[in-house]
Amino acid sequence: FSTPAGADAPGPLPSGHSYDFTFDAGPGSYLNFATMFVQSNDLFYAPGGTGIALFDGDGMPRSGDVTDEVYLWDAGTELNEEPGLGADQAPRQGGPGSGAADANPNVRIAADEFGNLPSVDEAIQVTLTHLGGTEFRLRIANIAGENALQVSAGGSAPVLLAPGVWTVGGGMDALFTDGQPDRGLGLEGLAEDGDIAGYHGQLTAKTGITSPIAPGVYAVHDGSPVLFMAGGADRGEGLEALAEDGDPSGLAGAVAARAGVVESGVFNTPDGGASPAPAFPGDSYSFSVMARPGDRLSLATMFVQSNDLFFAPAEAGVALFDSSGMPHNGDITGMFLLWDAGTEVNEVPGVGLHQAPRQAGADTGDTENGNVRQVNDGYSYPEVDRVVRITITPMTPGS
Repeated sequence: FSTPAGADAPGPLPSGHSYDFTFDAGPGSYLNFATMFVQSNDLFYAPGGTGIALFDGDGMPRSGDVTDEVYLWDAGTELNEEPGLGADQAPRQGGPGSGAADANPNVRIAADEFGNLPSVDEAIQVTLTHLGGTEFRLRIANIAGENALQVSAGGSAPVLLAPGVWTVGGGMDALFTDGQPDRGLGLEGLAEDGDIAGYHGQLTAKTGITSPIAPGVYAVHDGSPVLFMAGGADRGEGLEALAEDGDPSGLAGAVAARAGVVESGVFNTPDGGASPAPAFPGDSYSFSVMARPGDRLSLATMFVQSNDLFFAPAEAGVALFDSSGMPHNGDITGMFLLWDAGTEVNEVPGVGLHQAPRQAGADTGDTENGNVRQVNDGYSYPEVDRVVRITITPMTPGS
């Protein structure tokens, strides 16, 4: 967040103005943000701990004033001078990073060393508003009065806030850890100079969806479309349940009876596991098939952080042998795509209230009545090879 509400360009936030931004979040999510207290060497406002809970204990979205969950922090990167007067503070310093190093390098609650820091609620007001569904707005308002920051030289200095960064996720000290040194990702630039470019870049690189994959269906077949027909509506044979809820049972039965299928089945128990379950990062599913030259392999598994998306190769499947009849061996992930079953309206991935990790029950989302196609809904999804890796290994019978 960098442009004050109503302004045309990024800039610092004077008293009487606010930074506003909107975002999507699902139950269990927390919001973190950081913005510099400009008349300082390295002080910044941010929530503590895991951040601001966006839903209450009953799973209901929160709205209201959350200023009491925000604190003034010391980044521990630069020696403190009197707020509003220091020669190495952003309004007066010769250049970024010009101050002396702090003897205490740890991030901590700011101490009022010079006796002139305004209380948090005298300088800033933070308001969370639930806009409906999974959408929220946060308003960070500068409410400091003219005399909020008194200086020893007489009179007062204006309180300004600087452009900042925000994150939504599972909490876990997303921006810093109380009592630990700055992680070197850009907090120093934000807290000392109001420079968010480096921090924003580092956070963006670490942002994305972590998704399990669900039990799925496989088939060895002659190349005819056995799981779905690209561009056509779901056949009503179980793809919907697999893609929306991770339930492969119906589709497995339909595939087993389809002409051209040599062998088929379900994979549902992670390797090393004792019972069917999703495969989380680091887990895997394995299965063995018998095949001959000319046979192809199809499989489908749900991308769980979605309404009805699934991983699968093109409808004709993946060739198990090359043109000379030799079995393929190795990584075939490049043959797989992320498909949209067209059965349920898509929501923001990873936060939708009708997506499997958060929905009240199976098949609860809005019906789409669309066609099976590669996903192209305007949302951002990870590349296939960032979520799954599919490998095949030739084996001799009995091995």
